[in-house]
Formats: sequence, C-alpha cells, structure tokens
Amino acid sequence: MGAMTAANDPIAELRSAVDRAALALRDGEPTGPAPTLERPPKAELGDYSSNAAMLLAAPMGENPRDVATRLAAELGEQLGEETVERIEVAGPGFVNLFLADAWYRRAMASLAAAGERGLGPEPTAMPERVLVEFVSANPTGPLHIGGGRHAAYGDSLVRLLEAVGHEVEREFYVNDAGGQIGRFAASIAARMRGEEPPEDGYEGAYVGDLGKQIAAEGIDPGDLEAVGRRGVELVLEIVRGTLDRFGVHFDNWVSERDLYSRGEVDAALAQLEREGHTYRSEGALWLRTTSFDDDKDRVLIRANGEPTYLAADVAYHWDKLERGFGRLIDVFGADHHGYVARLRTSIAGLGADTDRFEALIMRLVHIVESGERAQMSKRSGEFVLLDELLDDIGADATRWFMLWRSHDTTVDLDLELARRQSNDNPVYYVQYAHARIASILRKAELEPEQVVPGAGIETPGSTLEPTERELVKRLLEFPGEVREAAIRRAPHRICAYSTTVAADFHGFYRDCKVIGAEGEGVERSRLALSLLVKRTIAGSLGLLGISAPERM
Repeated sequence: MGAMTAANDPIAELRSAVDRAALALRDGEPTGPAPTLERPPKAELGDYSSNAAMLLAAPMGENPRDVATRLAAELGEQLGEETVERIEVAGPGFVNLFLADAWYRRAMASLAAAGERGLGPEPTAMPERVLVEFVSANPTGPLHIGGGRHAAYGDSLVRLLEAVGHEVEREFYVNDAGGQIGRFAASIAARMRGEEPPEDGYEGAYVGDLGKQIAAEGIDPGDLEAVGRRGVELVLEIVRGTLDRFGVHFDNWVSERDLYSRGEVDAALAQLEREGHTYRSEGALWLRTTSFDDDKDRVLIRANGEPTYLAADVAYHWDKLERGFGRLIDVFGADHHGYVARLRTSIAGLGADTDRFEALIMRLVHIVESGERAQMSKRSGEFVLLDELLDDIGADATRWFMLWRSHDTTVDLDLELARRQSNDNPVYYVQYAHARIASILRKAELEPEQVVPGAGIETPGSTLEPTERELVKRLLEFPGEVREAAIRRAPHRICAYSTTVAADFHGFYRDCKVIGAEGEGVERSRLALSLLVKRTIAGSLGLLGISAPERM
C-alpha cells in the first residue's frame, strides 16, 4: 500500500492552517497541546471543528468565545473563500469550518493523484523490525476455530504494521517437544495396535487416521519417538494446508525440538543464572519471578530433570532477540494471562528491555447455530475444525467474523448470518459495494485510467450533494484509521471503517445519479468518486486479508 503524504493530505493542510492561525494569535509563541480538528457530531455544526480557541484562552487570559471570534477571522484569511464558505463560533468556543465545494473537489483530486495503492498513511517516522508470533497451536491435531481466530488476527495485524512502514515477519512456533508430544505419540501408537488411547491421550478420529498412515509407512508402534515425530510432521502438513486455504502464510516455522538440539535452552538458562535470576530448591531450578512482581517464583527444570514449557520459551524469546528484532509481539490464547508476567520476567532477566515485548491476549470464539454454542476439546475430538468452517462459509466470511470484534472480546460467530447473501451480512454488504462500483464502471464503459486523473474532478460543475461531501470526508479518514488500527493493534477498526464507507457509498448512490448525470463534468466527477470508494474498500479489505470481488 502506498501513502498519502502530508504535502497532499487535505486534512493535514487544514490542521496546519489551524496551527498557523493559533500561533498568529500568540505572536508565534507555542500554546502547549496541539488543537484538535474533528468532524462534529451534527452536520449543522460544520464539516470540521477545532478546540483551538479554548486551548488559547487561558494562556491569553481572554474569554474563549472572544478568542474563537478572532481565530475564525484569522483562519478565514488564511484559507480563503476557495477553501471555506464560512466559519462559525459555537458553544464554549468551538470554531466550526464549513468548507467550499472547491475544497472537496481538490480533496478528490488529491485522492485520485495518490493512485490505486497510494491511499494509506505516511510511513511511521520510527520504523521497527517486528516479529509477530501467532497461532503456534500444539502440533497434536488439526486447527480448530480458536486457532483460526489467531490466524486471522495475527495476519491482519502484520498487514497493518507493514502498511504504516514497519518491517514485519510472521512466525509459527512448533511445540514439538515435551509431555504433550509423548501423550500424542502414545495415542497414535494405541490406535495402530487397535487399542484405545491412554486416559490422558488424544481421542479424535484424526488420531486413528494418523495411525493408519504411519503404520502404512512401516513405522513400529513401539518406537514412540518415531511415531511422535512422524505424527507431528503429518499434523503440520494438515495445518499448513488449512492456513493456505485461509490465506495465511508464515515467514518462519521455529521448532522447540531444535532449540533443545542446538543447545539454546541450556544457553538461555545459563544466561539467567549469570544474571542472578535463578536458584535451586528441592532439586528443581527456579526463575526468581517474584523480583518482577509475580505472585510466586516459577520452575524452569523440575526435580526429575524434565524442563517446563517456560524453559523452552525463555530460550525461544532470547533467540528472537538474538535475531535482531526490535519488537516482539506474541498473540496468546485466553488461558495465558498469568504466563505473560513470567515471559516478561525472563526477558528482563536476559538483560533485554521488556518494553520491546508485547503480549496480546485473544478471547475465545464460539460457533453459534440455531442459538446454540458448539463445544470444543482437542483431546476428545469434539471441536469445530477451521477447515469445516471454511467449507461452510468460506475464507472471506470466516476472516471477517473473526476480526470484526476486538481481540480481547469473545466472538459468537453466527453461522446463519455468515451464510446469508444479503446486506444483513456485513462482509457481504462491504464486498457488494465494491462489486456494485465495478458494475457501474463497466456500464460506463470506462477503464479506471479514463476516469482519473484528468477526469474533471476539479471542474466546478453543479453543487455537490450532501452525500457526496460526506463520502469524500469518509475517504479522507482512511490514512488515520489505518494508523490508529496499527497503533492500537486493532484490525476490527478497519472492519468498522469499511462498513461505514460502504454505507456512505450506498447513500450517495441512492441520492446521486452517476451514469447520465446532468451538468458539465458531473457524471465524470461522480464516476471518479465511485472509483475512489472502490479503491478504498479494496484497500480496507486487503488489510483484513479479504477479497474485493468485481462481481457478485
């Protein structure tokens, strides 16, 4: 995605004018907090409103409304009648701008000049090298819908971070060592012998399928090491295939087993010991997490010599830091709240800055059908596979319903709504707006390059309709929405924004004739506006990993 720079951003130009006017009233002396420029809650309050006068009043020792009156006059001189029709003072001292059609037409021209991939924000002034680790489901079974929500969220987060200029990699950590792999191997071996899995094993039908395939390859069920290793490989093949269907591709797959074989776990624990953050008690090796406000110290190596999950995770995060990433983002499941403090402690114990580490806790996702929630358990096999969901509602709808709520909010995915091919279904509603515009352009028999640039966007033509003006303002919000969504780690904001853009377009199309519109340059201007909406919707959906269909 390209960028709309400050030099050609109409909103940035307005903000700059407000700042200059405020400085002029203070004879160039800075006033402190930067004044806001926001869309007021009601259309009768103008197109944009600023609190600059209220910020100026105290240091100037004057009444806010008096300052606002002077500020409005200064702004009027700076902006001119080609930009602003009038400026009003309202309430305790708000300065409300009512913009001229000429400003809107210039704004449309700026959007058009940005090009198809140029509607996003300027790159951040301080780009980071970021590693986002997500999904990382135990390789003991196919991906269920919980892993699907992690996949959709993590992938969209990477897209957002890249859109604002960070260098980002996606990583899947494979927990292919430890007790769960032993239980997994024992479960497969039992099925290979025609027996029931052990009580603490895995019971899903897929375990029997894995057993048949591994037996056909000639692996002895008595060789649990070989059974477990091959079982993990086969599960990862399934997981990769599912993620590929979902449009999620990882840059790196890191093996826990490899961390042990390369000696990285021992090296990390030795580093913690050198830093004085470990001690031995009751035969076990402990991490002194109480030094970092944990409620109790945590075991790294049990008395029987078996490492805990934490031991490998310490090594894994040290490995991330050693690879030169400036920011580590982990997407964790809902049951990992207490684990975050332990990881933060180990990162601090390794001598790294804990501000470089972020843990994002995902809440659960539930499938709802006929008002009932489906239950999930990977061991018992009673869970909803992501593949099953993709077969039912497709990747686009699955991604949308995984993303349209904040990651720290539980999602109830209503299958009946997700299947619906109507405006009740939000992803259909947004995609339909894109397809509808594509249809309009086909009907006009114009290619995009024939619509913009040089399409008469800046031609005065007729007066812009209110829904045209609202639509232009909405499109201008896109760079800011992308920035905020990236900063807040909030892809759901893009879902909300794209829905609003679609609603504004449908309102515009209801009120404004496009093909065959009367008036000089009006048809071409409205076609250009429609194309700008199409590009913005495609950009928004692209950040969510969702397709923007030309036909529906």
